[in-house]
Amino acid sequence: MNVLDLARAEIRALTPYSSARMEASGGQVLLNANESPWSPAEGAGEGLNRYPDPQPAALLRQLAALYDVAPEQVLVGRGSDEAIDLLVRAFCRAGEDAILISPPTFGMYAVAASIQGAAVLQAPLTDDFGLDADALLAAVTPAVKLVFVCTPNNPSGDCVPLAMLDRLATALRGRALLVVDEAYLEFAGSASASTLLAAHDHVAVLRTLSKAYALAGARVGVLLAAASVIGLLRRILAPYPLPAGSVASALAATSPDAVATAHERIGLLCVERERLRAALARLEDVVAILPSAANFLCVRWRDAAPVYAGLLRAGIVVRDVSRYRGLAGCLRISVGTPEENRALLDALARRQESTA
Repeated sequence: MNVLDLARAEIRALTPYSSARMEASGGQVLLNANESPWSPAEGAGEGLNRYPDPQPAALLRQLAALYDVAPEQVLVGRGSDEAIDLLVRAFCRAGEDAILISPPTFGMYAVAASIQGAAVLQAPLTDDFGLDADALLAAVTPAVKLVFVCTPNNPSGDCVPLAMLDRLATALRGRALLVVDEAYLEFAGSASASTLLAAHDHVAVLRTLSKAYALAGARVGVLLAAASVIGLLRRILAPYPLPAGSVASALAATSPDAVATAHERIGLLCVERERLRAALARLEDVVAILPSAANFLCVRWRDAAPVYAGLLRAGIVVRDVSRYRGLAGCLRISVGTPEENRALLDALARRQESTA
């Protein structure tokens, strides 16, 4: 069975929009896209009068080298959110198909499915926030077209072993596309599910430059998948998904020197994560700290609400994730610079002293 047999027939048959940049490139006199012939006013950005390349070849090559795949296995878009939305729209028929998730997990999978009119089925994580492969596979129905697995998981932080992902991929062949979200993988030091692409054309891997490469404001997300899946999604991709500035930032952030700097910072953040974990564990109000291989810690408190409010008064913003399944009383704390982490710990220490 070809992986595209799982996709919507009308998307496979769709004649995609053909932009001016897709139809022709090169040349010196550009009169095919109804652009302004002049650059914008001084200071606004040279060359921004021209539409950007929909999928810049130089960026695809650079990202392919970074993630050790072929350029034709790479799609770039506006954050991982766009790739999630494209996958749901391409594979799920409204009112008929479904996705499968394992809560607590990243909320955009369910949001994208709901917008598309697809059902959201659940195979919750275990009590210690691990993925139950047997329960996940048992929850797959004929309606399920996409199975989302987040590793390290957001917001809990635990990893799914590559061997388990391989098992899931094998079991899902001909049934559903396995989508592995690796937004935080750089902080885990684990092997990527992209190594499964050679054997499984129904595996897709989400990566992002927002976290480890410090480009959250540029909104550059990456999908790694079989060339046939990439081709399918390009049929419904916006004509010009990435602004020229974001492309330039992505090229700069993934250059060899910049990647070396990113790796140094990742190492520092991992050291800070463990230092922060040890310090938080000594606080009387902390009930538990969930295992985390990401750049954050999910911390359970005896009473999270006053802790959250007290930190906010001190000018420190953390994420209240207590509404997520199994995370009552939990706050998610991003690992910051050593100075930011010290400010957090100092604020918590002052609060503990004041309530003693």
